[in-house]
Amino acid sequence: MTATDKIAFKNRLKQAAQHLIEQRIAAAKTIIENAQEAANSEEKSSAGDKYETARAMNQLEKEMHSKQLAQQLKELALLNAVKTDVVYPAAVTGACVECAAMVFFIGAGLGKQTIDGNQVIYLSPLAPLAKALLNKKAGDQFVFNGKETVIDTVY
Repeated sequence: MTATDKIAFKNRLKQAAQHLIEQRIAAAKTIIENAQEAANSEEKSSAGDKYETARAMNQLEKEMHSKQLAQQLKELALLNAVKTDVVYPAAVTGACVECAAMVFFIGAGLGKQTIDGNQVIYLSPLAPLAKALLNKKAGDQFVFNGKETVIDTVY
């Protein structure tokens, strides 16, 4: 793979991550709006406790999804700051780390995704595995899922 191909692949990884995070943000906003509408439309009935319980549950749901929304917005901001137009010699934020059976992209904590037919594990730069990979180069080893894993290439 040429340097141009590597940068293009990393750009596709970043775009896919942005799209996924934006979908999560939109879903959280919809859920928050629905919870607010449900709380607002809850009719006061003769069973006052039932009314108060429903309102409280809707409020808790709204708060939970508001926290998730804030986390996704933070994740998107961190991802937007990631530079993917550089071929890195060692594992840093914005780098891809290829091993025999897996590709790691250090930029956003989105877990395992399939991009261009490749299994890619998106790692937050703050994740323990990303920290273990930090400054490692091709030929270096690290422990992944309890097994010694050799880095084939970093870019």
